[in-house]
Amino acid sequence: MRLNIIAIGNSKGIRLSKNLLERYNLSDEVELVLEKDRIILKPVRGPRHGWDQAFKRMADRGDDALMIPDVFADEDLEP
Repeated sequence: MRLNIIAIGNSKGIRLSKNLLERYNLSDEVELVLEKDRIILKPVRGPRHGWDQAFKRMADRGDDALMIPDVFADEDLEP
């Protein structure tokens, strides 16, 4: 796909169609990744994005057991 570079004030930019924005889940902010001869735009994801799915996969595999017990055998919980 070819896009024209347009003037935006003292800068230059590109216009992305509504279809592209929706298809790639781009909104008000994007992450710009610079590689050798490429510029990559990625949607900005919030912290912990995808954790729900990861936790579900762990539970499905039985890989969500506690590694450290909640209460130690010699722990006194009474004040």
